[in-house]
Amino acid sequence: MLLIIIIIIIIIITIIIIITTTTTTIIIGATGTISKSLRKYVSNIPGKHAVKELQKIAILGTAHILRKVLM
Repeated sequence: MLLIIIIIIIIIITIIIIITTTTTTIIIGATGTISKSLRKYVSNIPGKHAVKELQKIAILGTAHILRKVLM
């Protein structure tokens, strides 16, 4: 009986998490190019996110991949 109650509680919590979760897709090009509406989407994500820092990460990641492929 206790096991059934625990399973029901887990299912209810899972449903609540699924309902309250949203997905925000942010795409930054290999050279750091961004869309005009990127700042609006980044503001929906909790925490502090600097667009310049995200662009820098994208460029450094591209450089890292190119270095590995070309060497």
